[in-house]
Amino acid sequence: MIAVFVRWTWCRALLHRGWWAVTSVHLVVGAHLTAAELVLIGVGQSIAALVFEVPTGVFADTVSRKWSLVVSHVLMGSAMLATGVVSGFVPVLLTQMLWGLSWNFAGGADVAWISDELDDPPAVTVALIRADQAQLTGTVAGLATVGGLAWLVGTGAAMVVAGAAMLLLGLYVVARFAERRFRPGGSGSLSILVRGSALVRGSRLILTIFAATFLVDGVTSAFGRLYPLRLVDFGLPRDPVLWLAGLGVLVSLAGAAALHLVRPHINAPHALRRGFVATCAVAAVGVAGSAVAPEEISGSLAVLLAAGALPLTRTFTTIWINQQTGSAVRATVHSLHAQSKYLGEIACGLGIAAVAHAAALPAALLACAVLVTGAALIVRRTRR
Repeated sequence: MIAVFVRWTWCRALLHRGWWAVTSVHLVVGAHLTAAELVLIGVGQSIAALVFEVPTGVFADTVSRKWSLVVSHVLMGSAMLATGVVSGFVPVLLTQMLWGLSWNFAGGADVAWISDELDDPPAVTVALIRADQAQLTGTVAGLATVGGLAWLVGTGAAMVVAGAAMLLLGLYVVARFAERRFRPGGSGSLSILVRGSALVRGSRLILTIFAATFLVDGVTSAFGRLYPLRLVDFGLPRDPVLWLAGLGVLVSLAGAAALHLVRPHINAPHALRRGFVATCAVAAVGVAGSAVAPEEISGSLAVLLAAGALPLTRTFTTIWINQQTGSAVRATVHSLHAQSKYLGEIACGLGIAAVAHAAALPAALLACAVLVTGAALIVRRTRR
């Protein structure tokens, strides 16, 4: 079961991370979007995700985690295809909102599915770490595959191919994701939502994690859209797609190595809190460094630190939340956690976009570094 989950995670990462690497360059070089427009696209995506996150989480708890993932593949593949063939700010915004909706059906449902099927908390924690490692190594493969394809046939065609492949990957979920232990919620959707919300409100730890997620994920979304523009502004000496793909490979390999070191200790007391604080500290240094770097080499090294550390914070918070929930409301609580992520992407994104528009891109990046530091301070105060 773990092998099925890890293989699927690897393949999905290959497609969507490779696609995003190409898309991020396409939006800057091909669509010529401004810094404010890039961040506002992320805000629009998050608004769509925010509206539908909890209903899709309740759907996964009351109907099926497996079929929630299948719907996700249909929507995600369609959004990836459409982004490759449209142009202009508004059409791209709409395709990215559909992309955000597709993640609503996957977020929480995948973790809830593997948690139920294994029914062994320590094994689930290890499985989630292995899946995140697979996501990072799959990213390396995706950057090489989709990035290489974009270099050969162009960014638009590569984005379309990746979208079609994502649609086909949904068939793997249909064939291999059995639901042997899942019991559909018999008490109704509203009852599931009420129980999940009560669990969140009654836990100071969960609320602290939500607050930290609000800040760090708001930065992660904005920074992911801003750093390609920052590096392009430096004047990259080679093809931007190849340069950014190579940087992404280094980021993913560094992240996979970090998770390999963390995995034996992940169930130790306070390991999640300390890991989250450490990765936030590294990310803050990297984000601030990208703002003050004088040229592309030092800027790329700073991006390597930030982009390598920021995704690891999500690994720690996902495992942390999963340990605090029971099977009956697990997908719903993960969806409520995702709500804090999307609210952060909207609120922090709007603030960062305003700074980028009123001041300059380096000022927006410095604002990102301040927010990440705030997330670290919030979690550092938590106790068992």
